[in-house]
Parts: sequence; structure tokens; C-alpha cells
Amino acid sequence: MTTAETDPKALAEFLSAERLTAVVDIGANPTDGYPPYYHMLQQRLCTVIGFEPQPAEFEMLMKAKGDLEAYLPYAVGDGSTGLLNICQAPGMSSLLTPDPKALDCFPFYSHFGTVHRQVPFETRTLDSMSEIKALDYLKIDVQGSELSIFRNGRSLLSNAVVVQTEVSFVQLYQNQPGFGEIDSALRALGFIPHMIANIEKRMILPIQNVSDRLAHINQILEGDMVYVRDFTRAEKMSVEQLKHLALVAHYCYGSFDLAGNCVYHLMMRGALPPDAVSRYLALIPVAAPA
Repeated sequence: MTTAETDPKALAEFLSAERLTAVVDIGANPTDGYPPYYHMLQQRLCTVIGFEPQPAEFEMLMKAKGDLEAYLPYAVGDGSTGLLNICQAPGMSSLLTPDPKALDCFPFYSHFGTVHRQVPFETRTLDSMSEIKALDYLKIDVQGSELSIFRNGRSLLSNAVVVQTEVSFVQLYQNQPGFGEIDSALRALGFIPHMIANIEKRMILPIQNVSDRLAHINQILEGDMVYVRDFTRAEKMSVEQLKHLALVAHYCYGSFDLAGNCVYHLMMRGALPPDAVSRYLALIPVAAPA
């Protein structure tokens, strides 16, 4: 049994960050399953501020939340007033309008994307949120409004070290930014791609498997991409940024090499002892020789 299994807080205690990792979750729909920071939250290693404008989903979050979580019923965007399109599938509800031509190309999507009603919503920009005191890790899933949020959250994002965002390879909504635009915006903010956390594929009609709505061959639709502060320019990160990047990489994604790289730079700055890398290697389930 590894140290990581017997003492799941070992890395956090070793790094001794000044505060808990600050997570912001925009589109914190609880029906999407456990978020990637779930185990950090269970171990009391992070705080969470979540945003969910859909009333039913917001109530679910409020009923289940712990003392390290806060949820707000705001729609995050560019600060303008818009309409939230409530779709048949709650996960497709969006401030953007579903594109019928695109939806018609994939099994069941015309049904999932049917708009039942439109609710007027005043959006708030990320940078205007007085409730957010710090942001280390942003998880965002807002069905097409990601680019607008990034552009109006530059101040908070300048200190963040990880962004997990949904990206679209086929635009299912009208005027939806594609993967290239999201990638360019995050690179301009100092992030680089780290991993694909999830990829969704679907069959292209008329070919379909009527007994399996998730059946696919090759066509990619969307996915969750993880971007991290550019570790190839580690000198631009503060000690605290390196610590929080190591924590998220280790606990949320099992990216032990990235976490180890952060530990190395902290060691070289004198923020950790000279044997920090070897001590970290002893914490992880599988470690290559240093």
C-alpha cells in the first residue's frame, strides 16, 4: 500500500499552501456526475463557489452542499441581459439558441435540444463577482458561452492555474465559438493544453443504433479540455500558484508528472526542502526513478 493511499492529504500537508485551493464552477449542474475536484472537496482541500442558473438544479446543489461550498443562481456571461433557453435535456440549456440544422445531423439531438421555454436572465461577468475572493481552478460547462466568460474574466483568470472547459468541435448552437477560438483565448491568457478529460462522439444520421443513443463511430462533437498555466515558463508563476497547480494536478487528474514538475521548481526556489522531489515520488502510486 502506498503512502498516497494511507494518507491522502500527504501532499497538501507537505506543500502547506497559504489557503485551500479556490475552485469556481460555472455550470455546476449536479446531474453531470461528480466533478473532477470531488475528492479534493471530500478531503477538505478546496473551497467551491458554483454558479447554476437553472432553478431545479440549483436547489439540488443547495440541499446537498457542505460548509466549504457556496452556490449562486447567476448566469455568468458578458454582463448583458439575455434569454436562457431551457431545453428538453437540461444539460443542453444555454444562453445560445440550439442550431436545428446541426442537431438534425445526430440521433436524438433534435429532441434533446428542443427549447421548452425561454427565461430572461441578466448575466454577470466573472470579474464583477464580489463573492469570488480567489480563483485557482475554474471548471466551466455553459454550452457555448465559455469564450464570453473568458473575455470578461481576465483579471481573475490571471491568477488561475487550471481551467477545465467544454470545447465544441461541431457547433450545436447558433454563433457558438469553436475549439480553435477557445484554444486561442486561453493561450492568450497564459494557459496551454494539458489533457482531454472527456470526449463525446456520436453517429451521423441516417446511420444510427436505435438501441444505444450514445453509439458512435468516429465523429467527435465536444469534449472537456484541461488547460494549465504554462509550466514551460514556470518562472512566471508565484510560489502559491505552483503549489495550487501541483495540488489540482495530483488530486483531480492524477497528473503526477506535472505535480512533480511543480515540486521541482518549488524546491529550486527554496520553498521546499532539497529532497522534495524524492519525497513526492514516495507519495504517488507509480513513480519512475528521479
